Amino acid sequence: MANLKLRRSENISGDIYVDNTCIDCDTCRWMSPKIFNRNGEKSAVYHQPINDKERLAAMQALLSCPTNSIGTVETPKDIKNVQETFPILVSDNIYHCGYHSEKSFGAASYFIVRPEGNILVDSPQFLTPLVKRLEAMGGIKYMYLTHKDDVADHQKFREHFNCDRILHVDDISPDTKDIEIKLTGIDPISLTPDLLIIPVTGHTKGHTVLLYQKFLFTGDHLAWSSHLNQLYAFRRYCWYSWSEQIISMGKLINYNFEWVLPGHGHRYYADIETMQKQLQKCIDWMKNH
Repeated sequence: MANLKLRRSENISGDIYVDNTCIDCDTCRWMSPKIFNRNGEKSAVYHQPINDKERLAAMQALLSCPTNSIGTVETPKDIKNVQETFPILVSDNIYHCGYHSEKSFGAASYFIVRPEGNILVDSPQFLTPLVKRLEAMGGIKYMYLTHKDDVADHQKFREHFNCDRILHVDDISPDTKDIEIKLTGIDPISLTPDLLIIPVTGHTKGHTVLLYQKFLFTGDHLAWSSHLNQLYAFRRYCWYSWSEQIISMGKLINYNFEWVLPGHGHRYYADIETMQKQLQKCIDWMKNH
């Protein structure tokens, strides 16, 4: 839990605060941008909630903080009600799990509800409130892992839900050597008629993205930058090959989607034509960086 004694001086006065254990993962800032911003290379509260909507978003961010760096001066009486709002609906049958894990530096994970079996995209923390909600929504058939950085509590989810985990062989580590479905090669893989996995070497050698209907789950391959006001890739955090990532980004031009749902960075929604233009803009930007 956050420590009031470690409360950052950059916070404005009021009930909600961020302490100095913050790791600058950006989770609270994109989940609740009206409450949190970046100040001194960490997050801080710059506006206290003034209505129920702002309060809910702030408390959802509090529960999703991977380091428990967000706290309240007063004991929150609404915490159980906030827990019931997870996973948070994004659009249609797509949900944001919340409860980000420090093991993946606060990466977001998503939940796809399908009659053929639900899919957990990357791993949140394995915590009882979330697990019970996922059980109530039908459990997990597949746990799709975009790459080796965001596997977090994958083993606990496997043991509890008996879900088949999916990861590319080039990103297998000693911790994931027992993954049930190991992907190979660089060609797109049709897992089911509505699920297409696209290898996108770059951030890591075995990184893949998942295309489901109009949704592209991009891990650490592609995200929206509110600073640049465009789609972009993480140049400073490319662990394998920037030149390969540029080539991989070009592959996505061949597909139609309206949502970019990343592990890190901000989400992006646009019509297909605008998305195509943004992808090309991203590729052009990458070639100059």
